[in-house]
Amino acid sequence: MKRIVCGVIALFMALRVAADDGARRAITLTEAVALARTQSVDAAVALNELKKSYWEYRTFRADLLPEVNFSSTLPSYTKNYNSYQKSDGSYTFLRNNFLDMEGTLSVGQNIWFTGGRLSLSTSLDYMKQFGGDREHRFMSVPLALTLEQPIFGVNNFKWNRRIEPVRYAEAKARFLSATEEVTMLTIDHFFNLLLAKERLLTAEQNLSNAERLYEVAKAKRQMGQISENDLLQMEQNVLETRAERTENASMLKSKMFTLRSFLGLDTDEELDPVLPDHLPEISLVYDDVLDKALTNNAFAKTIRRRQLEADYEVAKARGNRRQIMLFARVGMTGTDRDLRGAYNPVKPDQVFQLGLNIPILDWGKRKGKVRVAESNREVVRSRLRQEEQNFRQNIFILVEHFNNQQQQLQLAEQADRIARRRYETNVQAFIIGKISTLDLNDSETRKDAARQRLINEMFSYWYYYYQIRSLTLWDYARNAALDADFERIVRGQK
Repeated sequence: MKRIVCGVIALFMALRVAADDGARRAITLTEAVALARTQSVDAAVALNELKKSYWEYRTFRADLLPEVNFSSTLPSYTKNYNSYQKSDGSYTFLRNNFLDMEGTLSVGQNIWFTGGRLSLSTSLDYMKQFGGDREHRFMSVPLALTLEQPIFGVNNFKWNRRIEPVRYAEAKARFLSATEEVTMLTIDHFFNLLLAKERLLTAEQNLSNAERLYEVAKAKRQMGQISENDLLQMEQNVLETRAERTENASMLKSKMFTLRSFLGLDTDEELDPVLPDHLPEISLVYDDVLDKALTNNAFAKTIRRRQLEADYEVAKARGNRRQIMLFARVGMTGTDRDLRGAYNPVKPDQVFQLGLNIPILDWGKRKGKVRVAESNREVVRSRLRQEEQNFRQNIFILVEHFNNQQQQLQLAEQADRIARRRYETNVQAFIIGKISTLDLNDSETRKDAARQRLINEMFSYWYYYYQIRSLTLWDYARNAALDADFERIVRGQK
């Protein structure tokens, strides 16, 4: 009997060693997370979203800076007929045949606090006629200062200065949250593979034990120590464990393919997931978690941005009720047949325009647009209040689940140790004939269930942990905020 027990234990250890040796690459959860954050498609999508928002923000910032432009027509040649009205009111056609070239250099600056635009420019035109007196002339504008200023209308630059920084802050927070969500997906795939691996190892161990115990049962049956029914039960156990091993082997390949694809690894690389042996022991307080979430999460920025955008729509609707545009230009200009004469002497060049567009009777159309914008703003505010309430509730439930999960994990570890010891004891007891096959099968089922529960509870612990990190953008293991060098990330620097 002792030799049989030793043989069972030796076979058990051999199967585990063989399973370990067959794996080509052991991978921990930390390694899988690191690979996912750099190589997965989800990480690439999050990075591209960040790049898009980054360059949108850079474009907004560029609108607030001076802009230097050069525009030119080199050359423009015209040879055609144009209609011409004579002094008696009749029309005729005149032949045009000339060459025109012009160039303008300007420096423009948007004025964010007024919504206008100020520009300083210099230009030179050259025209040569090929018909008539065949003369050519130059026209210069050495310096011109131009102001375009809307009056009473909405100041788009001012509103963009309020909205765009919030939008970019929201995008950065979303990127950090998306990175944590990539980690959560990695945890899901990793523990699915780990559970499949444990199920296969368990099936192989159970099959080995079932075959060994079946041989013992046949010997006992010959000695009349057990019934025919017990022997058939043991044979059926062998068949069932063989089918279970085949099914679990197929499931392991499927889960391994999924994880490999997600991490961007070669399809022929076998992975051996390692059960995490270190878990951060953290006790969370709802008020603290909520405060960090409302401060760091993209949700808070989203609320602020949507409020500003709703206010912006109301301001635009009100500004469009009347439109007044001021255009003013002051400068000097000159013209002559030679280039030097076009600059000396020069004469004043002044333009002043005030355009008005004020509705006298529009049957309340513009006023109605204002009311619609105001109503939409109230709808947005109501929805935001509801979303914030749901956000707080989800945070509360998640904190409760995480704090409870630590105790659940401890209980699962104890249950796993007890179930394993009970099964090993029952194997020895069955060999010496002290328990029946029903008791042995029950202990085996409980052992397998306890192991799977342990892995599932560990998965839930890690998943809740990173879910909280994704909401708070806070690393509770280091007690520091999650942050990144976004400039370097966008530019692809290491």
